[in-house]
Amino acid sequence: METFWIKALQLIVAFVILVTIHEFGHYFFARLFGIKVNRFYLFFNPWFSLLKYYPDKGKLQIIAWTQRETETIDGQEEVKDVPKALLTIKCGKPHNPVNKKGKPSWAATMYGLGWLPLGGYCDIAGMVDETKGAKDLASEAQPWEFRSKAAWKRFLVMVAGVLFNFLLAIAIYAGIAFHWGERTIAYQDAYEGLDYAQPMKDAGFRDGDILLTINGETANPKDYTQLWDMVQPGAVVTVMRDHKEKIDITIPKETLEEIASLKTPIVSLRIPVYAEQVQGGSRAQEGGLKDDDRILKVGNDTTPTLTEFFPALAKNAEKETSMLVNRNGKEIMLNVTPDENGKIGIMLRQPDKIFPFQDIKYSLFESLPRGWELGTNQLTMYVSSLKLLFTKAGAQQVGGFGTIGSLFPDKWDWYTFWQITAFLSIILAFMNIIPIPALDGGHIMFLLWEIVSGRKPSDKFLEVANTVGFAFLLLLLVYANGNDLIRAFQ
Repeated sequence: METFWIKALQLIVAFVILVTIHEFGHYFFARLFGIKVNRFYLFFNPWFSLLKYYPDKGKLQIIAWTQRETETIDGQEEVKDVPKALLTIKCGKPHNPVNKKGKPSWAATMYGLGWLPLGGYCDIAGMVDETKGAKDLASEAQPWEFRSKAAWKRFLVMVAGVLFNFLLAIAIYAGIAFHWGERTIAYQDAYEGLDYAQPMKDAGFRDGDILLTINGETANPKDYTQLWDMVQPGAVVTVMRDHKEKIDITIPKETLEEIASLKTPIVSLRIPVYAEQVQGGSRAQEGGLKDDDRILKVGNDTTPTLTEFFPALAKNAEKETSMLVNRNGKEIMLNVTPDENGKIGIMLRQPDKIFPFQDIKYSLFESLPRGWELGTNQLTMYVSSLKLLFTKAGAQQVGGFGTIGSLFPDKWDWYTFWQITAFLSIILAFMNIIPIPALDGGHIMFLLWEIVSGRKPSDKFLEVANTVGFAFLLLLLVYANGNDLIRAFQ
């Protein structure tokens, strides 16, 4: 249960960052062009809000809602939405909602925190969106409204959320490069090669193959797009097999579809079996195993790497078993009895103490182009991977918040957290640019039509389009999270 809450907390913190930056993009450009922003919300607020801050009144409401009341004025009954709150406190002095230039200031906006962490919104005055319909815009347009501005300004306001999310990803990747740098190992230096997922084996790879070239280019672990290129239909991959023979493998079209359902990496580093430290009183010590020994064979099974070592131990649990080890260049035969769990009591040597890893450090100025490179590469791979959604296996892998939350590690790790947050920022940017009404991409599509044709769609048309688009997104949300529930039960 603790693992669930750690993952959930990471997901929520990532959402807070991503949603705030996205909506701030809209807010920033709206303010830049003198457009009033009615409300700026983090998370959705059906029925009530956790917090509401009114800077023009200098007050903060805690657990706030709106109550509809009827008021009689000059014999006429008027229905009004009256703000209510569990607690209202003074929060600083009131600020002027109009700046010195006569334009709406930051204080003209009410800032809120909802309770439903599924997104957020920036309620821009004079714009048909999820908060307003055509009826709300029946009055004469005001100069500080969205609809009064030139089409190119409205275009920039709408594209800003996507732009800010992409820039956030670039900034995070640059920050990772600057703070942590990168640790890589050349494929040729990983002398035991790689382990390959089953779809890769079906394509012709074998565990232990060393990557040499992908489509004629030298395999480079720093270029993350190469592994994606490696699974494309028709790709030609050259490997070194058994340290003596070069093999060319042409990827069949089935491989790309098969990896859509994978929950493990398509390749992973094969790690030799070294006893970094033999525990005192353990079965390994009783059998004569010593620190720095490399285990080459367990019983009749050759164990060049951990991939073969663990199954061999499990198979010989509670059995006295011969072990061939390499000690200071000499091969020695020992007898060791694994316990009932297939353990012998050794601490294994970590890969960075076995292989010649290269640590790459980036200065502040060097980290910026590296951040750009990583961000654009991730965007390219993500867009290219969307074609898998149109396969049966790919459609079944579509997931909701459970799938996203599962990406985060069981323990809080800042490096992994920022890596995943940057990737999610790229996903959010691209998904919002898709031309579906109710998304930023839908508004951008209609604005481009207006810029090109000179004709603006009617508010009623935009309202209907937004409603249809919102219904589609709701169905997609139900489908994605439904897949999560089905997988959970399975």
